[in-house]
Amino acid sequence: MKMIFDAHLDLSLNALEWNRDLRQPVSKIRETERPLLARLNGQAAGTVSLPEMRRGGIGLCVATQIGGCMKPRSYVANWESPSQAWAMTQGQLAWYREMERLGEMVQITDRDGLETHLLRWADPVAAAERNEPIGYVLSLEGSDSIVTLDHLQRAWQYGLRALGPAHYGIGRYAMGHDVQGEFPPSGIELIRAMDQLGMILDVTHLNEPCFWQAIEIYEGPVWASHQNCRAIVDDVRQFSDEQIKAIIDRDGVLGAAFDVWMVVPGFVRGQSTPESIGVTMRHIADHIDHICQLAGNTKHCGIGSDLDGAFGREQSPSDLDTIADLQSLDSILSDRGYSDDDVSAIFHGNFLRVLRRAFA
Repeated sequence: MKMIFDAHLDLSLNALEWNRDLRQPVSKIRETERPLLARLNGQAAGTVSLPEMRRGGIGLCVATQIGGCMKPRSYVANWESPSQAWAMTQGQLAWYREMERLGEMVQITDRDGLETHLLRWADPVAAAERNEPIGYVLSLEGSDSIVTLDHLQRAWQYGLRALGPAHYGIGRYAMGHDVQGEFPPSGIELIRAMDQLGMILDVTHLNEPCFWQAIEIYEGPVWASHQNCRAIVDDVRQFSDEQIKAIIDRDGVLGAAFDVWMVVPGFVRGQSTPESIGVTMRHIADHIDHICQLAGNTKHCGIGSDLDGAFGREQSPSDLDTIADLQSLDSILSDRGYSDDDVSAIFHGNFLRVLRRAFA
């Protein structure tokens, strides 16, 4: 079993908004939610818990804070004021701190901490048996909760190391993929302040004008934590080949996302099922392979599953029961001719390269 670095998991959102005790097995969480069926997308169908992450060798992840005040107000964790959004992210931070206190997780904020943690997880099977804490790099999905640039500095001090300026809709600092427009002046200031701090810029969810502005302005490390290919699924949420090549040129990495409407064309949320449309993790490998073909190597793709990002098994590949099944990608990629070193790069090495550069 290879260690996996999953570059996008909304753990605190699941814990606080979905009221999931992620220390429990997925089966227990599903059973607890069964009487509540249909209240939320993915109810009684979750795939992520800390025990399942250990079982699947996912010893390191990018874990999010999320709290926006985008317009229109129709998205999860969306508040009426920046201060409310900030307060939401601070509650999420408190949950991560509690997981640290319990020995379930450990925050990774610098190179020494990263290398120490990787030694703990050098043998993922043994690490899982020892119940080692899962490492997490803290990221903010959508920047609306950054009330002022002083708040960005405060966030850096408590360990925020990556930030995606946009989510959905019209944001305070950036435009989401589903709306038009460029960065407002405050967004340009935010990007430059991130650069000065040394944060990783997550270009996921940026619309095309903001994407190209960000690539031009930002000089630091770049990744797209959970991002698929428009050549396979023609939607503005996906990146064009030109955008993918721009990330490759910056020595960045794109994490394959598992929300199946982003994986295959024709999936209609609320109507299609993964089984009816026949989507499996082999289709995830199609996106990985497309990026590798554009790059001419395996250095620019990884895993950013986004599992349980406001969906569950009803919107996950049909052959995935829990996040532990990410390991199945090993044999899928091997069957396509990817070497053991290639798979290791995709599973963790590529995102680690960007992270090490940021920490340097």
